[in-house]
Amino acid sequence: MRIGIIGAGIAGLASAVRMAVQGHEVEVFEANDYPGGKLSQFDLQGYRFDAGPSLFTMPQYVDDLFRLAGEDPLEHFQYDRLDTVCHYFWEDGTRLNAYADPTAFGKEVEDKLGVPADRVHTALSDSAYKYELTGRIFLEKSLHRLSTWTNAKVLKAMLKIPGLDLFTSMNRVNERLLQEPKLVQLFNRFATYNGSNPYKAPGLLSIIPHFEHKIGAYFPRGGMNAITQAIYDLAVRKGVTFHMGQPVDRILVENGRAVGLQVGEAQHHYDRIISNMDVFFTYKKLLPDARHPQLTLKQQKSTSALIFYWGIRHSFEELGLHNIFFSEDYKQEFALLEAGEVYEDPTVYVNISSKCEPGDAPEGHENWFTMINVPYDSGQDWDAIIDRAREQVIQKVGRILGVDLKSLIVCEDILDPRSIESKTRSHLGALYGTSSNNRMAAFMRHANFSNRIRNLYFCGGSVHPGGGIPLCLLSAKIVEDVMEAA
Repeated sequence: MRIGIIGAGIAGLASAVRMAVQGHEVEVFEANDYPGGKLSQFDLQGYRFDAGPSLFTMPQYVDDLFRLAGEDPLEHFQYDRLDTVCHYFWEDGTRLNAYADPTAFGKEVEDKLGVPADRVHTALSDSAYKYELTGRIFLEKSLHRLSTWTNAKVLKAMLKIPGLDLFTSMNRVNERLLQEPKLVQLFNRFATYNGSNPYKAPGLLSIIPHFEHKIGAYFPRGGMNAITQAIYDLAVRKGVTFHMGQPVDRILVENGRAVGLQVGEAQHHYDRIISNMDVFFTYKKLLPDARHPQLTLKQQKSTSALIFYWGIRHSFEELGLHNIFFSEDYKQEFALLEAGEVYEDPTVYVNISSKCEPGDAPEGHENWFTMINVPYDSGQDWDAIIDRAREQVIQKVGRILGVDLKSLIVCEDILDPRSIESKTRSHLGALYGTSSNNRMAAFMRHANFSNRIRNLYFCGGSVHPGGGIPLCLLSAKIVEDVMEAA
């Protein structure tokens, strides 16, 4: 068959590999002149920056693509497991290292926060239990096919729903298990991994710590963009044709069936279409005459991000690859995000890839990917927000580290919800499509196929199973499975 793919984001690349391995003729159309979407890179005055996602978990999903193609992953893509997942900082001087090893992490919590290590182990065991019971079912399978729900494992999981905290918030689960405010705040942060609010998101989302502390967090050699480059190169080797700088204008539909793509003046005909474009824009721009799934498209959007890419003229021994500087009032921060505003004391995330790849910054310098969570774009005065937030971030991080941070900034670039939408076609700049702020959110994401237009499929962070690198890669696998079963 001939397969046309819209978008060369990570899910589109993975779909291209999977389709090509099956022997299909695959063409990918990408609006940008580079692959990867959010998972890309750029250089600025001698510093290299990964533009988007900075946390790498579940590397086996990348390895699977190479094995599927009959290649040894190690020959094309290498990564290292992190001993310390994240460095946490609070305004009162408390500093805590989240070690990957659960025993070491528990001891650190006991030493720094005075919390019995058993509480950490209990929380991580709870996370593992939820993942083992639901993860492989609800993340790796389509939730929109009857065959999924008649599976014995699914029925078993459904019977255990009362113990999965689906009807209580993530924050309440963490308060019950951990009790100490700083530790609760640390575990609440995991809700931000899919752009959600821990005070509203269901407790089932507490499966997320399992990915970091039991399965592991990793760093790909060469930086996060190495993931994109490795999969792109694999796709090329398998015969996939890429058309960069060629945005798709329309999905061609005849008699209720997707039959091709309109790209400029040209029409390209295919047997199957896979859209890696944000599902909102897939309908609004590429299928203007089709009936749209209004309930799905009108769901609450996830949060966005404001990112300052800074070249820093200093090396901080106390910092690592991943660093978090917590706000004083986490609940207020999320309440304001829900209201479309930015808290005056935001939680700051700093990713420094030069800690693992020294060549990413000049000697003695560091490349800071400095991010705060912000609401999706609903018409706010972003220029004013950026000016205010920049000063707040500089003052906060400088205060905690005891330095004049502003004087250390050599160069700067900025990404905000407006530019996220324009560069990656993410509706309103929402990083993860819809939020997971209610217990039904996971079931209400758009399916990986169209019920109304035959031969049209969807992958990427705006559809099931959600945003983030691992889930985007899984969406490509689900598309393959659904297509085979059709």
